[in-house]
Amino acid sequence: MRTNIEIDEELMNEAMKLSGLNTKKATVEAGLKLIISLKNQEKIKQLKGKLKWEGNLEKMRLDQ
Repeated sequence: MRTNIEIDEELMNEAMKLSGLNTKKATVEAGLKLIISLKNQEKIKQLKGKLKWEGNLEKMRLDQ
């Protein structure tokens, strides 16, 4: 998808430098993927203590 957006030049340069990426496109895509990953992690953390465990850890350990 082609999109024209105005991005702070210092912000872009710093992101490219820290990420080691060579293009603005790659840097923006990496940033978007990072946001998605972090938000998905937040969703998973919210499930802590809310899911019922069904299984036998001892048996699973012995099967290794």
